[in-house]
Amino acid sequence: MAARETTPERVRAFSDGVFAVIITILVLELRPPSAHGFSALLPLWPTGLSYVVSYLFIAIVWVNHHHLFNYAQAATSRLVWSNFAHLFSVSLIPFTTEWIADSRLAAAPVALYAAVFVLVNVTYLALCWEAVDRPAQEDVSSRMRKMLQMRSFITLGVFVTAALVALRWPAVGMALVVLCLVGYLRPDIPQRKKAQP
Repeated sequence: MAARETTPERVRAFSDGVFAVIITILVLELRPPSAHGFSALLPLWPTGLSYVVSYLFIAIVWVNHHHLFNYAQAATSRLVWSNFAHLFSVSLIPFTTEWIADSRLAAAPVALYAAVFVLVNVTYLALCWEAVDRPAQEDVSSRMRKMLQMRSFITLGVFVTAALVALRWPAVGMALVVLCLVGYLRPDIPQRKKAQP
């Protein structure tokens, strides 16, 4: 039987499964307190904060990934491997989230957490290049491309700054990460319009 051709739809379906597994792993890392009162939840605030930020970030990455693949015309080897690199970087988030929770926002875990976000952003830029820029999609204007690139590089710079600042002031580094996520609440790539019949 002939092997099925790799298509952008298959790559996106595989990626959706990976995102689901990553979120599941993130949830499984949550541990309830041993005490039974609400006051027992207060010491767990670093766990709650890191979980909420990580969940929101993964959700934002998935939304952008979903919109981005609407523009992929073919599952080239470069696109597939760029996607694998992107998924690898996202898969590191549960590990760094757990480390932050265990260390209660210590410097090294927060710095690594921000560094993982840098890696996610870099691999996303590579994926954008393969899906949108290289094929020269006409659905995305040159002005929109410049705006998307500018936002990506700005957020990349903020994440790098957060990683460096966290080595001295971890709470400030974490705050920079949270603020940077606000810029990603709207997908990078607008929803592709379907051709009218």
